Amino acid sequence: MSKSKRPFVPLNVAILTVSDTRTRANDTSGDLIEERLTAAGHKIAKRLLHKDDQDQLQHLFGVWIDDEAIDVIIATGGTGVTRRDITPEALKFYVTKPIPGFGELFRVLSYEEIGTSTIQSRAEAAVCDDTLVFLLPGSTGACRLGLDKIILPQLDASNAPCNLAELLPRIRHEAPPK
Repeated sequence: MSKSKRPFVPLNVAILTVSDTRTRANDTSGDLIEERLTAAGHKIAKRLLHKDDQDQLQHLFGVWIDDEAIDVIIATGGTGVTRRDITPEALKFYVTKPIPGFGELFRVLSYEEIGTSTIQSRAEAAVCDDTLVFLLPGSTGACRLGLDKIILPQLDASNAPCNLAELLPRIRHEAPPK
C-alpha cells in the first residue's frame, strides 16, 4: 500500500453487530472493529448490537444511511447461509451501487486462511445513497482480515493510487445521470 500526498481524513463510522447470542461483554468482533478504526484515526459515530430480525435491521440501516453524521457503516454477523443470516437481505433495499469487488477480494483472501469454507460468507459492500456500507462475517478473524486487508486501506484518503474515502465527496455531491 503506497501513500499519496493527500492527507488522512477521519471518517464517522457506525458499527453494527448482528447476533442473537452476543452481548456487549462478548462482542469480540465489534470490539476489534472499534479498536482498529480508532487506532487508524476514525471516529465511532454509533455502535449497536442487534438481533437477527430482518425488518428491524432494514429499518436501522435506513435510519443510519439517512444520518448525515455517519459516513460509513460496518456490520458484522448475519452474512452466512443459514435461515437466521439475513443482514444482506436487510440492506438490499438501500443499495444504490453494489461494490462486488469487496466480496470477491474478501473471499480470495479468506480462502488463503480457511480454505473452501469461505464460500459460506456473503460478505459484501455497497454505496447506499451517500453512505459506504460493509458487511462482514461475525467471526473476529474475518473482521480482522476484512479491516486490515481491505476496509482500512480504502477508508484512508492518503492511500494511493485511489481509495473510497476520496470518492465520498463525489458520491455525496454529484447529481446522478438522467
